[in-house]
Amino acid sequence: MRQLPEADRDAIRIAQDPKFTRWLEQITATSGCAHPVHLSGSTATHDTATGEILHHYDTRTEPGERLLVRCRNRRSTVCAPCSRLHAGDTFHLVRAGLLGGKNVPATVRDRPRLFITLTAPSFGAVHRAGEDRCRPRRDGRICEHGRLLSCGAVHAPDAPAVGQPLCPDCYDYPAHVLWHAHAAKLWDRFVIDFRRRLASSAGLVQSRFADHGRLSFARVAEYQKRAAVHVHAVVRLDGPAGPNDEPPAWGTADRLTDAVRASASRVVVRTPYSPAVGELTLRWGTQIDTRPLHGDGHGPDDDAVAAYVAKYVTKGASETGAGTDHRLTTWDDIDAARVTDHVRTLIHNCWRLGDLPEYESLRLRTWAHTLGYRGHILTKSRAYSTTYAALRAQRAHDVGHTDIPDTVTERNWRYVGSGYTPGAALIAAGVAEDIATNREIAREEREVPW
Repeated sequence: MRQLPEADRDAIRIAQDPKFTRWLEQITATSGCAHPVHLSGSTATHDTATGEILHHYDTRTEPGERLLVRCRNRRSTVCAPCSRLHAGDTFHLVRAGLLGGKNVPATVRDRPRLFITLTAPSFGAVHRAGEDRCRPRRDGRICEHGRLLSCGAVHAPDAPAVGQPLCPDCYDYPAHVLWHAHAAKLWDRFVIDFRRRLASSAGLVQSRFADHGRLSFARVAEYQKRAAVHVHAVVRLDGPAGPNDEPPAWGTADRLTDAVRASASRVVVRTPYSPAVGELTLRWGTQIDTRPLHGDGHGPDDDAVAAYVAKYVTKGASETGAGTDHRLTTWDDIDAARVTDHVRTLIHNCWRLGDLPEYESLRLRTWAHTLGYRGHILTKSRAYSTTYAALRAQRAHDVGHTDIPDTVTERNWRYVGSGYTPGAALIAAGVAEDIATNREIAREEREVPW
C-alpha cells in the first residue's frame, strides 16, 4: 500500500467503506461532477391539514453526513459533466424559441427571424488566418515603433500568431478593455434603437411599437482570435402579446435586416472622461452579418444554430484563448496565468484602469479574467422561450422529485464544503467517463437506420 500513489490508496480506503455503495450513488446522480458542493441538512414534508410528516430526509444517514450536488459550472475545462448538462439546457432553450416547444407555440418557426452577428471594432492590426496571405503590403511600411505593418505568411487557423497584434505598442489596449466593459450597454442601446428603426420603417410612432409587435432575442457572446468579443443573436418578431400572437403584416425579414444594419451603425456609448485615456466613443464594428432563418429549410438550419450556441457557452477560457476560468486577485496572479502575451497585456490594462476612480463603477479588476467583459455569456429576452430554472424544474419532475398537493416542505440546508479527496476524484472521473461513453453510444445508435 505504501508504494501506491496517494490517489490510489485513498480510492481503496473509500471502496472499503461500508457506505461506499450509497456514496457511489451520489456521485452517479451528479453524473460525476468534478467539483460537487457538499450540503448538510434535512427536508420534511407535512400534510397541511393534519400536520402529519409524509416524507423526511436527513443527511445524517449519508456517507460523511453530507449530500453531494452538482457545481453547475458551465465551463467544460472546469467541470465537463456539468457543462454537458448546461449545453443540453442551452440547446433546448434556444431551439424552443426557434421551433417551439417548452410552452412556446410551434408557429414561431414561421415568424420573421434573423441570426445576426455584431463584432467589435478594430483596435489595431492583428495576424489573420486563411488561404490568402495575412497582411501583404508592397511598400514595406513600418510603424513608429519600427515594426513592419505587413505579413506575407499564410497562417493556419490554429497558428499561434493568429489574433496577435502586428505591433503591440500600436494596439489600443485601453480601448479594447473599455469596449468590453461597455459591450452590454452597447447591446442594450442597440436593442432600443432596433425597435425604433423598425417602428419608423413601418410608419409607426416609435413610442407605440409595443402596441404592434414585440422583439424577442437570445444572445451569446463569443471571443474572437484577437480576444475581442463579438455577439451572435437570434432575433424574432412576434405580435404585441408575444409568442402566442401573430406578428404584424408589415413585419418581414428584410425589414428586420434593414433595421439591424441601421441600428448597429448608429448607436454609440461614451466612456467617462479620464485624464489617462480621454473620452472614448464606442461603437460596433463594421462587419455585420444578418441571415434570415426560414422554416422551409432555406438558410441556416435552426437546430444547427441552437447547437452552435450551446457548444460555445460551455467553452472554457483555454479553448477560446481569452482570459482565464478563475478570478485574478493580484498582479502576481496575472503574471502566472497561462495566457498569450496579448491576453496578458489586456489583463494588465484591466488592472491598471481599474485603479482609476473614473472607472470604479466598471469593476475592471473584478472582471480582469474576462478581459473586462462584464456581461453574461448567454442572455435572452423574457418572451423568447423557456428559462434555465424551468428546464431544471422539469428535469426534477421527470426523476420524481415533485411537490405533493396540499403539503408544505420545510428545508434546512447549509454549505459544508466542496470538491473531492484525491481518491474520490479518481472514482468520480471514472463515473463521468462511463456516463459520457454510454451517452455517446446511445447517440450513435439513434443515428443508425434500422
